[in-house]
Amino acid sequence: MPLQFYNTITHRKEKFNPISDEIVKIYTCGPTVYNSAHIGNFRTFLFEDLLKRYLIYKGYNVYHVMNITDVDDKTIKRAKKDKKLFEKLTSKYSALFMKDIEFLKIIPADIYPKATDHIEEMIQMIVNLEKDGIAYLSKDNSVYFQLSKDKDYGRLINLNLSELKSTDRVIDDEYSKDNPQDFSLWKSWDSEDGDIFWDSPWGRGRPGWHIECSAMSIKYLGEHFDIHCGGVDNIFPHHENELAQSISVTNKPFVNYWMHSEHLQLKGDKMSKTQGNFYTISDLISKGYLAEEIRFVMLSAHYRTKLTFSIEQCSDARSAIQRIKSLYNRLINIANRNLSKFKLPSEYQDFIASLDNDLDTPKALAIFFKWIRSINTKLDNDQDMNNGEINGGIEFLNIVDNIFGFLIKENFAPQEVHSLAGEREKYRGMGDWETADQIRHKIYELGWIVEDGSDGPNIKPKK
Repeated sequence: MPLQFYNTITHRKEKFNPISDEIVKIYTCGPTVYNSAHIGNFRTFLFEDLLKRYLIYKGYNVYHVMNITDVDDKTIKRAKKDKKLFEKLTSKYSALFMKDIEFLKIIPADIYPKATDHIEEMIQMIVNLEKDGIAYLSKDNSVYFQLSKDKDYGRLINLNLSELKSTDRVIDDEYSKDNPQDFSLWKSWDSEDGDIFWDSPWGRGRPGWHIECSAMSIKYLGEHFDIHCGGVDNIFPHHENELAQSISVTNKPFVNYWMHSEHLQLKGDKMSKTQGNFYTISDLISKGYLAEEIRFVMLSAHYRTKLTFSIEQCSDARSAIQRIKSLYNRLINIANRNLSKFKLPSEYQDFIASLDNDLDTPKALAIFFKWIRSINTKLDNDQDMNNGEINGGIEFLNIVDNIFGFLIKENFAPQEVHSLAGEREKYRGMGDWETADQIRHKIYELGWIVEDGSDGPNIKPKK
């Protein structure tokens, strides 16, 4: 099966054909930095990380741009409410976001453009739309995109504008899905904005949310690029409006593949800051959960299905990750260190085929854990595994980790410790408990603890 993704704009799975053989260009909508991002946001960011990791594994060079929305209705409102300087507020939450993605082992984007650094590009785009008669100036000196000038508006949400009654216009960034309206490209200054404004041909004001992503994506990725990602809540109005204004200003297709992840729910409801039902990454860290456990919960469900989050899932993920780590350690203990000679297990092909099918992570992980059970059974029953199989198993585990980021590699013991643990197992098998205990003590002096379990010895760092 060729690599294929579900494309929101065509409403079907499509074979992935990048524009260039040299590089895949991806734009992902980043955080709005008026508050800490919650784990519902991070479900989307982790899906995008999985997509990027898999494309890299498949041999593609990836250039990734993720914007930072540091000016919009929410940031201005929060700055005023908290009585903090606007720049300090957005800088604070931008830094927290970067800290969170580092903790979660998310591969950094190549560039994180900030909206406030690209006001001139936004103004020029609006000028061009106005010049072409697609944008118009209102009496209060705000500039709007005229929906009637885009006959195909509604591409992403499969909405036929001619069959709906459209109202005049809307100044807010977000609005009702069943009420398409001319949307703001430039918002004229009012007293609620305080001293947060920029000069423009239309007077003081600030850009609308949607024009920000169009200007930044086109600047860094060009007028036509491969993939645009976000959460399903971005589809309308944000991505619909971004698509309309980008096509209108360039007369080019803009994006080939639109990919969106579903909501993360808490107690059956969409996780939302406005409803107060959310966890931040800091909340989960304070409860003792690791990045790998959070990644496991978020990535084990298919990105296009809703996921109901619970703390219990993180505990279940801990057990699953321990099984992966234990097998890794068992294979390392018995492996010939010439890892260049290996034979990947037959399950590998089915694992990859599942991910090729629109990143079907539930199926891929089911295949992977079935393989883990079969290898543990072989080892428990002292069945022979040749060196190619053992090293192939280690390679398979490393491939899974490269794609999913589940293994806690900073806790992997050096080869000396694994060798000692293997030696200790031999003495235990001979019933020489005194020598086995001496070796356990030597391992402890090296900074590691050996715990005996049903899957064999588990090596972990000393606290």
